Amino acid sequence: MSHSKERHEKICLNCNTALHGRYCHNCGQENVEPKETVWGLITHFFYDITHYDGKFFSTTRYLITRPGFLPKEYIEGRRARYLHPIRMYVFSSAVFFIIFYSIFSFNMLDRQRQKKEVEDAEVTKNSLDSAKLQALSHAKDENDSAVIENAFGIAVQPYLSTLQADTAGTTDEWKEKMKRKEQKRAERAKKRKARYEFNIVNPDQKYSSVAQYDSAQKALPAKERDSWLERKAKHREIEVQTRYNGNRDAMLKDLLQKFTHLFPYMLFVSLPLYAFYLKLLYIRRKQFLYVTHGIFLIYLYIFTFIDLLIYFGIMKVRESLNWDWLGWLEAAVLLYGVWYAYKAMRKFYGQGRGKTLLKFFILNTFAFLSLLFLFTAFFLFAVFKF
Repeated sequence: MSHSKERHEKICLNCNTALHGRYCHNCGQENVEPKETVWGLITHFFYDITHYDGKFFSTTRYLITRPGFLPKEYIEGRRARYLHPIRMYVFSSAVFFIIFYSIFSFNMLDRQRQKKEVEDAEVTKNSLDSAKLQALSHAKDENDSAVIENAFGIAVQPYLSTLQADTAGTTDEWKEKMKRKEQKRAERAKKRKARYEFNIVNPDQKYSSVAQYDSAQKALPAKERDSWLERKAKHREIEVQTRYNGNRDAMLKDLLQKFTHLFPYMLFVSLPLYAFYLKLLYIRRKQFLYVTHGIFLIYLYIFTFIDLLIYFGIMKVRESLNWDWLGWLEAAVLLYGVWYAYKAMRKFYGQGRGKTLLKFFILNTFAFLSLLFLFTAFFLFAVFKF
């Protein structure tokens, strides 16, 4: 209700309906004087702000401290005192993903990778120095010392076990041993890279354009041509190769950015799916309609956004101040989220501990499998659309 002066005329200015109170029963407009003062506009503005904030913070307080309370209030019709769940979901999800994308930017990931490389190089250098001193302590004469100095000079990354071995061999034998070690290490690294590398950007691309590939396919016998799915994949591979010119790092960065920006859509798809699982789990409880399960999940999603934001905040403080003990608090926040989901189910559906725990386990099992499927589907979508 505004603080403007009520009109004496009992006719609605909006729809000309006869009035029997301050508000029109036909269109809902308040019957106040149309002329407003500057002070009236200012007070109206601050009233609306505080009224919204009051609802938001009181709803958030109940949401965090009383699992299952708000969805139960909603289905029982007590709604006016709380912020609407859809409105709150839109607001909380927007805030969550804005903060999420600012924290987990891929520029930051690049900096973290560079920082880790520097730290690894420092650790390797310290290990080499320590191993070198240890090896020199076992030297019997100046010739042995020269062998060790030479070996550490040519070795890219020797192993400590090798450095602690008997150093009584000749210079050529030591060099050969270190060379074999390095070759084995390089071969293992190459195999690991080949196993995990993403092949959509292929430096050895045979075709420079889609038209060239299609022409080569038409020249083949029908039985030897690629399938429809293989052709689509090949077209995409050629397009990406042309765009990035073999720059795998830039391609992966853009792909991951596209994929992470699909997370809001993934959550939107998962909600009705999880509501269907709840419908099956509580199929004998006829009072819980499909939409009812959706309302329960909306409130659960909102709490999850808040819980994760608290977790991210603690994580950033821990990383900034190097307070490792805050890791326990991070774990407590995540564990509270798990306990909250179970407690909300028990409160909302009104069943005992045993049944609720069983259904909670089944729901999370199906949710996890569904999430794997959705991640795969949305990642493939990102591959073909980024």
